[in-house]
Amino acid sequence: MGDSLRARFKISYPGFILDVDLDVPGRGITALFGHSGSGKTTCLRAIAGLERSPGGYLEVNGEVWQDDSCGIFLPTHRRALGYVFQEASLFSHLSVRDNLNYGLKRSGVNAKGIRFEQAVEWLDIAVLLDRRPERLSGGERQRIAIARALLTKPRLLLFDEPLAALDLKRKAEILPYLERLHDTLDIPMLYVSHSPDEVARLADHLVLLAEGKVVAAGPLQDTLARIDLPAVFADDAGVVIDAVVGEHDDDDYLSRLDFSGGAIYVSRQAKAVGCRLRCRIHARDVSLNLERSGNSSILNIIRAKVIAVAATDNPANVLVRLDVAKTPLLARITRRSLNHLALTPGMMVWAQIKAVALFD
Repeated sequence: MGDSLRARFKISYPGFILDVDLDVPGRGITALFGHSGSGKTTCLRAIAGLERSPGGYLEVNGEVWQDDSCGIFLPTHRRALGYVFQEASLFSHLSVRDNLNYGLKRSGVNAKGIRFEQAVEWLDIAVLLDRRPERLSGGERQRIAIARALLTKPRLLLFDEPLAALDLKRKAEILPYLERLHDTLDIPMLYVSHSPDEVARLADHLVLLAEGKVVAAGPLQDTLARIDLPAVFADDAGVVIDAVVGEHDDDDYLSRLDFSGGAIYVSRQAKAVGCRLRCRIHARDVSLNLERSGNSSILNIIRAKVIAVAATDNPANVLVRLDVAKTPLLARITRRSLNHLALTPGMMVWAQIKAVALFD
């Protein structure tokens, strides 16, 4: 019982077994991440009741939806969930308004939750209400699909790679709306993706799947900083840092972002001083030096302690876990550089950050 989503499933298919035991937060976005065939979608379908797991168990914030030991199995239509797929799957013969009303009907007359007007405002779709799906862009169709899922009054939202079918421009359109849901809704959301950037931008909690099993799970920042999982992220290894806009430098067109380990400078940001930003720093964009160079074009050079070193998927490279005043940082360097610098745990180095990705 309590504020969490707990699930145990074991489903066997020819050549593949899903065997997971999850206990994730009952609020915010939990990302299910892994390569194709890792079991992400199968896990989501089991949670939705679309795949039956003999002996399975599912509890959502204290409500048991499946417990085969007690003969409990709620069919999908009785589970208070919204499901957003890769394709919007709107009813082509209905207007946007009628597609949304379908979601309202499914929620039941007395269900409490998001009102029609709220969903329309949150997804910014008022001007689309009288259109048919064929007159919508891919991004607009997904916004309608999300609004329809919200109007079912869900106690759980499931997203199965909702941006996978969109181009970069349409993805950029949708992401702010997903962030708004994250900041507004007080329910758990499970977000399936194989995009590290989407996960880094949206998730609070991360579950890593490989070959049908959970290989790691925990808060996003902690899990991304682990160096015992390099094969999962490959060249996308990196950390996420929560920062606050500390100052704007209009002369150099820069903004200073403050975080628990110090400060970094980035291109001038539109957000006001005091606003929060989430940053992603790839391990490949961090180099190490034993001395602080005063003649470098790299702007962000931070004092850090070496915590551990691990092999990567490429035998020529290693991954170095660093600590910057209790903020984790990763550096991907060559094995030759590791030996040349004679890096060992406990050493102090200068971390040179060549690029910072910002999610605003």
